[in-house]
Amino acid sequence: MALRISFKTSPQKVDWATLDASWALAGAQGGWDGAWINDHLTDMDPDVPGPSLEAIATLGTLVHHVPGLRVGHAVLSNTFRHPVVVAKAATVLDHATRGTFVLGLGAGWFENEHGPFGLVLPPIGERIDRLISAVDVIQALFSPEAASPQGVTRDDRFYPLRGATNIPGPLTPGGPPILLGGQKPRGIRLAARRARGWLLTGTEAGDVGYFEARREELLRALEAERRDPSTFEFVAQVHTGAEPASRTRALAQARQLVAAGATEVVIGVPAYLGPAALEAATRDVRDPLRGEFGPAT
Repeated sequence: MALRISFKTSPQKVDWATLDASWALAGAQGGWDGAWINDHLTDMDPDVPGPSLEAIATLGTLVHHVPGLRVGHAVLSNTFRHPVVVAKAATVLDHATRGTFVLGLGAGWFENEHGPFGLVLPPIGERIDRLISAVDVIQALFSPEAASPQGVTRDDRFYPLRGATNIPGPLTPGGPPILLGGQKPRGIRLAARRARGWLLTGTEAGDVGYFEARREELLRALEAERRDPSTFEFVAQVHTGAEPASRTRALAQARQLVAAGATEVVIGVPAYLGPAALEAATRDVRDPLRGEFGPAT
């Protein structure tokens, strides 16, 4: 599997014009394989809440800057939206990108962006139960049956369907590929069973030892599912910042992550730093990786 090199400018602590300009630059630059954002309802500052742009609408508005690139969220929180809404939104993005959208999905975790909005954050066991159900529901709505007038009917503890339709259906047969962000054993097994790939979380970005341990777990789970690991994606992340040292560190981490089996490296760029930060990450991190691991896929 050829190495993908992507960027990520998550929509917190940033105004719309700055974020939009960064993605416009990325499209003009060329040479990227993918573009990512995260999904938070706040900027995660517990004391003085700041800007955070809603993730699905934001990505849907930005994708016109980067035609042909793989785009996605790392990752959408299953606790924020009903999976039927996620499936419908993913179908729109599948059409809007002509099949390059991938659906990154996770169980949810940050308590301070649940309680203030009246959103329930169940214990981790139930969150994984809900994530399993959500994946089942989303894939059911990506099926040809959901694009028929009869729709899909299925029993489910959390998200039952009764003649549910998704019309028009996805452009991509079977719907956008699903990448999962579960980090615990049940989440790992779910990714091995149902997903195209797995994403290292932003909080663990650059942690090579953590990535290696989770990858080993995934390889064992893939073997148990009798899946070919060469067709499974291992998406790693590194962070850059304002200082050159942060980019030097990110480049070293990226090299180690590729050596450890990453099939995609996502270079995180603080969105509030604007296009200049993307230019610096391109020069100091992406371009050296391109020289070592080959051209864009």
